[in-house]
Amino acid sequence: MEQIRLSPRLRCIAELVPPGAALADVGTDHGLLPLHLLLSGTIVSAWASDIRPGPLSRAEQNRKKYGAETMRCVLCDGLTGVDPGSVDTVVIAGMGGETITAILAASPWAYRDRTLILQPMTKPEILRAALSEHVRIYAERLVEDAGKLYAVLCARPGEPEALSEAELYIGSERLVTQNALFPAAAGEWKAKLETALQGLASSERDGAADRRRHLETVYRQLKEMEERYAHRI
Repeated sequence: MEQIRLSPRLRCIAELVPPGAALADVGTDHGLLPLHLLLSGTIVSAWASDIRPGPLSRAEQNRKKYGAETMRCVLCDGLTGVDPGSVDTVVIAGMGGETITAILAASPWAYRDRTLILQPMTKPEILRAALSEHVRIYAERLVEDAGKLYAVLCARPGEPEALSEAELYIGSERLVTQNALFPAAAGEWKAKLETALQGLASSERDGAADRRRHLETVYRQLKEMEERYAHRI
């Protein structure tokens, strides 16, 4: 039987899953991540959830193909169809940070005594701000996949860490600067911030001035983070 091959992004997520975990994979798509982890013996069981019937149907087909008896496929929004008592690790990947935040808010049990592995596609600052109210971020990984950079966060119960405005966007300095891709990520964020600031320069919309000052602070803090990083290497 053919092996399950994961993309670099999914491999990075898989590497953060604790051995022996009981996993919930939200937005599982074809179920490749939980199947890979089950077949490699990394985890003992998995819930594979998706809000879309088509991808979930393919996940179920793959489950049967590989004989993954301890994997359950469930059609639901986020974690609403998952039994909290049978899960100790939650993966939510490939969604916007605001969507991941809403999923966790709708199932607050996920914050308690569980490992969270999260990969936001957009708005990571919203997700990190929400996490900092409940849990501690223990890992910040950067991974390149098909020419794009992705951030993968791992959080668990613990004393939350206060993050600066820039850290909400790019990740905790003590963690993200351990990654060789940090300069590339910082460059991407600076380019995005410059574009946003240019758009706000002449805007007279309500809140534009406050938004501009906020982004200017983020940009300045990010440059200072880059300078500290450069002095260390």
